Amino acid sequence: MLAGAASAGMLPFLRMPGARAATPGELTFGLSSFPPSIQPWQNTGTAAATMKLLMYRGLTSYGPDGALRGELAESWQPIGTQGWEFKLRDARFQNGEKVTSADVKWTIEQIAAERSTAYFRAEMQGVERVETPDDRTVRIFLKAPVATLPVMMASYHLPIISRNSPRGQFVGAGPFILKAQERGVSLEFEPFTGFHRAGLPKLKKLKAIAYADENLRVAALRSGDVDLIEYVPWQSMDAITADPALSLDTVDGAFMFLVFNGGRPPFNDPKVRKAVAHAIKREDLVRAAFFGRGSPLQQLPIAESSPFYNPEYKDGWKYDPELSKRLLAEAGHANGVSCSLLSTAQYGMHKDTAEVVQQHLAAVGIRAELNMPDWATRVAIGNRGQYELAVMGTAADSNDPDGIANFIDGSLAPSYVRSYGLKIDRITELLAAGRAEFDDTKRKAIYREMEGVAIEQVPMVGLTWRSQGYAMRKAVTGFRNLPGALTFYSGLTFETTEVA
Repeated sequence: MLAGAASAGMLPFLRMPGARAATPGELTFGLSSFPPSIQPWQNTGTAAATMKLLMYRGLTSYGPDGALRGELAESWQPIGTQGWEFKLRDARFQNGEKVTSADVKWTIEQIAAERSTAYFRAEMQGVERVETPDDRTVRIFLKAPVATLPVMMASYHLPIISRNSPRGQFVGAGPFILKAQERGVSLEFEPFTGFHRAGLPKLKKLKAIAYADENLRVAALRSGDVDLIEYVPWQSMDAITADPALSLDTVDGAFMFLVFNGGRPPFNDPKVRKAVAHAIKREDLVRAAFFGRGSPLQQLPIAESSPFYNPEYKDGWKYDPELSKRLLAEAGHANGVSCSLLSTAQYGMHKDTAEVVQQHLAAVGIRAELNMPDWATRVAIGNRGQYELAVMGTAADSNDPDGIANFIDGSLAPSYVRSYGLKIDRITELLAAGRAEFDDTKRKAIYREMEGVAIEQVPMVGLTWRSQGYAMRKAVTGFRNLPGALTFYSGLTFETTEVA
């Protein structure tokens, strides 16, 4: 596998003819896939999230250092333990209308609606009422304390949308306006001159072109056809670093993991899930899928840099094939099990991870048949639960421990990012307790207990941390890869990006 990947990795460094002439102020961005949907409140992957960050903004967001900052809200403060008051800044939607408290209230109601398919539907159903005493003040009262609400409102899945949006369309307050798109190929944006940050955005035009083949994406950068690319393939990072015309910006924060269909055998049994967790030698994954640019992840994806990290669990799912075999036997599968393993061939990291996982599972008696469709199909299959075992890769919703709730809380609406039909009540209870606690010392104890439950019940299987990279021409400035779990929020910095 490595030899094949290495030879494929040579392809991007062939200079391609026909490079476009760069136009100052106009940036071309190489996307890793064409977004299945750019509806503001749905989760359809990180390429879609980046496009949403161009078009939409929430109450809060993140600065280039990763610190939480005001966005459409200029300030916020708690009201007792179950309320938050946000003061809105003077901002406008792309239809020219002012952003008001009524728009915030309407947005929350749409997300929480009975037939909503929004990613944060369950969380917004936890809102008891929204008060709008004036256009610039919104008070959100919750059914239970939520200490992390300002962090939640920074999610790219929770933008504020104009209540006067035309039916079937969504008018946001982001720095760029979508002007055209060619389905499956590209999206074109122009700056929104009424954006609330003075002097921004700096670009005159932004065009996003989908290059599903990662080698062609790098080749387009090297040839000058694009100025900036996401998802730099790991086998290409050294050569990009060595190229004097290019810059590489990487952070560790994204991770790979496995999810289960817990609604039916064999993965409705925690012993079988735990057998999977202990069957995988993660060092092999780091070498094969990420060319050494990563590290093993043998617990829940809470980074070592976090004050909530629990070192006693760092080997919680360590490689132990004999334990895997014993657990399978105890679960009544002494002769092993057969299952499907869903991934995608569109991203090399997903494909390579699936192939290594398949080999390691086979060694303990779990015979997994690979299913690797394109990314959009993989998302749809995952959302419908039409799989048994699946490879996933992403980053947490924030650097707070509550940012991993969407990967392990089975009480939430079905999503491809978490195990299907797998509800572990104690984990849901502890997540709610951590969300409601304002004292960090007490929160740490809650998350420590939660992680212990997760090690035994296995709502997901951590595989590897991975280095996540953007690469760009030296003429591009102002774009920054945000730290840790926020790497996929880096599209926020398109507002300060310039290209000479």
